[in-house]
Amino acid sequence: MCYSAQIKSDYRKFVRNVGPVMDLEAFARLWLREKGLERDHIPKGVIDTVSPLLPTEVRQVLDQRFAEDQARWEAERFAQARRKADNERKLASKPTKAAVEHVRIASKKIDQLMGWISDLHRTELEPRDWQFFPQWWVPVIVRDGPGYVIRPMRYQLRQPGKSATADWVMEKGRKRLSGTYNARRDRLEGFWRPQFGHTHALMVVDTFWENVQGPDGRTRRVQFKPRTGEPMLIACLWANWTDPEGKLPDMPCFAAITDDPEPEVAEAGHDRTIINIKPEHIETWLSPDPNDLGALYAIFDDKQHPYYEHRIAA
Repeated sequence: MCYSAQIKSDYRKFVRNVGPVMDLEAFARLWLREKGLERDHIPKGVIDTVSPLLPTEVRQVLDQRFAEDQARWEAERFAQARRKADNERKLASKPTKAAVEHVRIASKKIDQLMGWISDLHRTELEPRDWQFFPQWWVPVIVRDGPGYVIRPMRYQLRQPGKSATADWVMEKGRKRLSGTYNARRDRLEGFWRPQFGHTHALMVVDTFWENVQGPDGRTRRVQFKPRTGEPMLIACLWANWTDPEGKLPDMPCFAAITDDPEPEVAEAGHDRTIINIKPEHIETWLSPDPNDLGALYAIFDDKQHPYYEHRIAA
């Protein structure tokens, strides 16, 4: 599985070589989606890069969300500051474990809220501003007529015809995301047959993270990155989901294809790796022939094999 990844922040080199254009209408629809409520699931790097290209009335939707978020966070910060002060006074007169815990929690929450508020106004982008997770919106490259476009899609493919509940499964009495943000290679002609050979996409990322269980049974987030420093061209499938009941807006969405793990990824404890295709296969991948699936599997077999260095994420 690919638990998380980081979008390639500089598409300019790739654009020069391949020639995709930004689908600004699609980004405008995303900015307006649910009156800006998807803002929490769009990487800051994408928002800050694309917003200046959009009409003023579209940008204002997210600006209003930013203002509402800041007001809510400021109110919560005030409440936490009062909670901290009240318990510090208690500690001054009679120390208790409960008061110590309240001060600790309030201090941690205040720091978090101040970080969120600072991020709203920070103009210099950082690598973390490009990170995304399942159900976040990510720029992907697809074929559109004679050329390519960069279009935002949600990172979890919901099969057309299925209800919104298909995104979730119950496991041991708990609700969790289904694994449909990744598509296993060995299921492409089964579950993923409506997309494989028909609707393909490409995601450009610098690094990815996986949840890996250690020898002690604890789950750790492990970051993998090509030693070469070259961007990864990740083979993906996509679909445009429409609500069978007609109540929800259309949702373009995608899944990254995974294969057996690279040796170093397996050694680090994970059992899958996203497929990093070679640049010379971009045209064939984005213009698939459903009658020649063998040519698509050949792309997987000829994928790039950079050594993926890894480290335990903070």
